[in-house]
Amino acid sequence: MLASLAIRDVVLIERLDLAFGAGLTVLTGETGAGKSILLDSLGLACGVRAEAGMVRAGQAQCSVTAAFTPPEGHPAFAVLEEQGIERDDTLVLRRVVQADGRSRAFVNEQPVGVALLRRLAATLVEVQGQHDQVGLADPATHAGLLDAFGGLEPKRHATAAAHRAWRDATRALAAAREAIAAAQRDEEFLRHAVQELADLAPVEGEEEELSKERQRLQQGERRSESIAAALAELQPRDRRRGGPGDALRGAARALERLPAPNEEAQPILGFLAQAQDALAEAETLLQRLMHEGGPDPRRLETLEDRLFGLRAAARKHAVPVVELPSHLAQLKERLGALDAGTERVAGLEAAAATARADYLAAGRALTEARQAAAKRLEAALAKELPPLKLDRARFVVEVAPREEGGWAADGMDRVTFLVSTNPGQTPGHLQKIASGGELSRLMLALKVVLARGSPVPTLVFDEVDAGIGGATAAAVGDRLARVAERLQVLVVTHSPQVAARGAQQLRVAKSVKGQRAATTVEPLDKRERREEIARMLAGERVTDAARAAADSLLTGGLL
Repeated sequence: MLASLAIRDVVLIERLDLAFGAGLTVLTGETGAGKSILLDSLGLACGVRAEAGMVRAGQAQCSVTAAFTPPEGHPAFAVLEEQGIERDDTLVLRRVVQADGRSRAFVNEQPVGVALLRRLAATLVEVQGQHDQVGLADPATHAGLLDAFGGLEPKRHATAAAHRAWRDATRALAAAREAIAAAQRDEEFLRHAVQELADLAPVEGEEEELSKERQRLQQGERRSESIAAALAELQPRDRRRGGPGDALRGAARALERLPAPNEEAQPILGFLAQAQDALAEAETLLQRLMHEGGPDPRRLETLEDRLFGLRAAARKHAVPVVELPSHLAQLKERLGALDAGTERVAGLEAAAATARADYLAAGRALTEARQAAAKRLEAALAKELPPLKLDRARFVVEVAPREEGGWAADGMDRVTFLVSTNPGQTPGHLQKIASGGELSRLMLALKVVLARGSPVPTLVFDEVDAGIGGATAAAVGDRLARVAERLQVLVVTHSPQVAARGAQQLRVAKSVKGQRAATTVEPLDKRERREEIARMLAGERVTDAARAAADSLLTGGLL
């Protein structure tokens, strides 16, 4: 419910802090005292359009803070969670308006957009005035209200679940059909690609193994080339230039031709002999290595062909080589979907048809229940209208079928509340048929009947008693009190019969100091209520008779 309202510098209000309780709160005061300013201020906190004229003269800005205490599980908490706003037991909506008309909005002191403020307020408070009704006057709310009145929530939930299942089955069928259509468009490519990759037969991890082996073979090839080069130096093909062995032997022969004695040459000859032996050993070892460790050039060529083929295929299909096996599996799956698509689509078509039939059954059951509930609601309203001076009015609940394209989670029909206020008049939409006062009383009658199913915990009525008096005003007060047994109700009234039914009464007054006027609001105690209601009965001069009449009203008597 609305727990408090803090107003700063709004029109004639300088500073005002109000606390509200449960049940029926009545706001009274002389015409022009500023009761409408209170409702306009509440509207600001609830996200209505801000105007520069709302700021009190001479001030830079105005602000309104409305604190609500929603019950556990209230839809407002779901909105807070969705928006990532920290929740508390108290939900605070605040609006600040600058003198130039610009405004800022806050929820629990966190800056938000005005649209979110409006969305939250719609779950918390509903205003019914002579000229600006929201809530019941909105046809979008009528189906939910009828379902709540008739206790149809289980059927509504079953319909929503069936609609969800039908929607999911239809989407699955559409996706399957699209997949087949796409596969058919690409069928030639798919078959070629699958055959090409199947022939290539890529293996997971193959590229890494091939790269390592290629590196080993390339290193072996370079080893053989080095050994061959070394042998070529020791055993040149051109015998005319000779090799190192020929040079050693030639040097030895030259030293042997020295004249005797040749003792100086003996050590040298020994070294040359050793060198020839070492050279012969080196040649033997090189020839052995040449024959034992040479790579197979055909293996390297085959390996590189395989590796380059894998990489070419990867480039063609725009995937890494390592993903070629999984890519081939995906292509096969697409091709398989095309080959087996007809059977799958047939199964999905059957599932979608079954889901549609389930929705039709649930929707028709909901429609039948709504039609029965509509008759009960019409009968209940018919009893409420005559005491409210609406005995000529006729209230109709229209349950009209929608086209299939309009079938939704809330059913297959459109629920609309219609009214005619004069005999022979065709029932029409509430706002188009009823006058301001009639519409307010119609809304009150509806609230009396629908209060049990109302999702909004706080109702505000602005002069619902305009243009009526006597027994009709008493009937209005009685019905406001009945609604207030389940919901918090605030009503701006000029009727003493209505004011007397309040659990709490606030008096709105305007005072003038110098050249400035100011609006004040004060809660009334028992004695002050008696005087205020007597004033409402008698006017400026309160008489003992008026006080006695006020006592009668306050104790539940009639005038």
